[in-house]
Amino acid sequence: MTYQDTVNWMFKQLPMYQNQGKTAYKANLDNTLLLAKYLNHPEDKFKTIHVAGTNGKGSTSHMLASILQEAGYKVGLYTSPHLKDFRERIKINGKDVSKQFVIGFIHKHKSFFEANSLSFFEMTVGMAFDYFSRKKVDIAIIEVGMGGRLDSTNIITPEVSVITNIGLDHTQFLGTTLEAIAVEKGGIIKPNIPVVIGETQIETQSVFKSLAKKNHSEIYFADHNIDKVFESDLKGFYQQRNIKTVLQTIKVINSKFFNISDKNLKQGLLNVVKNTGLKGRWQILQNSPKVICDTAHNKEGLKYVMNQLLNENFNQLHIVFGVVNDKDVDSILPLLPKEAIYYFCRPNLPRGLDATKLHDVFVSNGFKGNVYQSVEEALNSAKQYAVTDDLIYVGGSTFVVAEII
Repeated sequence: MTYQDTVNWMFKQLPMYQNQGKTAYKANLDNTLLLAKYLNHPEDKFKTIHVAGTNGKGSTSHMLASILQEAGYKVGLYTSPHLKDFRERIKINGKDVSKQFVIGFIHKHKSFFEANSLSFFEMTVGMAFDYFSRKKVDIAIIEVGMGGRLDSTNIITPEVSVITNIGLDHTQFLGTTLEAIAVEKGGIIKPNIPVVIGETQIETQSVFKSLAKKNHSEIYFADHNIDKVFESDLKGFYQQRNIKTVLQTIKVINSKFFNISDKNLKQGLLNVVKNTGLKGRWQILQNSPKVICDTAHNKEGLKYVMNQLLNENFNQLHIVFGVVNDKDVDSILPLLPKEAIYYFCRPNLPRGLDATKLHDVFVSNGFKGNVYQSVEEALNSAKQYAVTDDLIYVGGSTFVVAEII
């Protein structure tokens, strides 16, 4: 199979949350443990940092990778979802896994995957761990896909566990309260392994303290412990919280046997995009008119982005907007500015929400805008109507941003 054939097979043959939603979710780690044993436990052959949370885990993971690269380490980075190419999920020192490795891994193990009905995410995690093991990385930053306790990545024993924050996202799997979701995400806390919490929240603080105590784990609340933050090339206001989380995490691993200087910290934070290839976080695509995109897609993430958006100088705001069909649209409506002109579109994947349905919900709540057949068409229309001192924002879903980046 060619690389494209291989990736198509992975996407089409197997349940994948990104495409299917709830039916792809598995409530145990049996398959992942089976795969790890079959691959001779590659996850035990390199050091890791495990990163969970509702918002900011992708940015936090990339910042950590960038800093460790600046300190001279060979750094694996596993994240999801990807924006353009599947290989973005698995990187070493900012370089995507090779097409040849992806083809070879699937070809070699395809019969095992089929015999055991492994999901897209399970096999991808196995691929990442096998790749990092073979390439002998010094450390890998492993981002949780969803939740934590039952996530396929949760077979590692990291140097430190990181939980950025807790919000009401993926409630159909993780629970309908912040406390319940905290229990799921707190499932990455391991016996005697320190844990860093990015944001102290009244509803979740006691949950994390209890889990840490039960596991005899040192617990650090980054927003309480870190006062000084360094500048970063990631310019979203919300990154200030992630930077504190990152600085606390580096402090913890430095106390083990890592050697990361303040210079490494500063350079790592200033060169996240260059070192790791991260895209879609408050990314300015053009000026005059200014076009900004961001992958924020839930209530907490959009709240920060909208605050920053409204601090920009502009004449008229144009918003290109699309979501997936399990999104609680009613919960995000109060965060969005009614004075903007909206360009409703459907991200191009099976669980993208129909743009007409999205339009109808918005219009019935006093918003104005039109429906477009694709994200690209919506953005082109916004550019056509916008004048030089207007502002265009593209967002609502990672998959909307992926189509125009």
